[in-house]
Amino acid sequence: MADGQPTTPEDLSRAYAAMLPDTPAIAPEASEPEDATPPPALRIIEALLFVGGAPLTAKRAREILRGLTEEQFNDAITQLNSDYRRQARPYTIQPQGAGWVLTLRPRFRHVVDKLYGGVREARLSTAAIDVLALVAYRQPVTKPDIDNMRGAESGALLRQLVRRGLIQVIPIPGGKAKEVMYTTTPKFLDMFNLRGLEDLPKTHDLQQM
Repeated sequence: MADGQPTTPEDLSRAYAAMLPDTPAIAPEASEPEDATPPPALRIIEALLFVGGAPLTAKRAREILRGLTEEQFNDAITQLNSDYRRQARPYTIQPQGAGWVLTLRPRFRHVVDKLYGGVREARLSTAAIDVLALVAYRQPVTKPDIDNMRGAESGALLRQLVRRGLIQVIPIPGGKAKEVMYTTTPKFLDMFNLRGLEDLPKTHDLQQM
């Protein structure tokens, strides 16, 4: 997005908080319309999903939209998906973990493959694939745990996977600032055509990892 525009849920939170009734009004620029009515909750939720990042949960949405109930959040997800189907949009909102993500419908994923080269975009070494599999099946998991399971140092491989957007760093609840865990990302699911982590292959060998 252009400089100065919200690019994260936190940026959107601050942007929309400034438009709520109990916040002093901000004078619109000359080029903006005089109507400064805040967008409806449905559109704010849609914008948060569009920004991406971690799956959007009802709890996170309620932190941003004061007065929003969990039922209203779930109704918004249902309404948006209904609108997308009716309008034949190429995307849909799918559950992931405890939240929701905006993703392309399966029939349109070939477009992304053509644009970015599909799985070839993320040519990974055998060692990187091993680390990715450990994160996928053991998440959330710490680096020491991964090192112990592999019997080797995994720091460089974890950083590589984070750069490629296949895994992400999350803080350990109640832990120190430098203590983190790793989980997979929506890009990981898209790359391997998975609707969710429950679609990961379940074989005896993998379950014994």
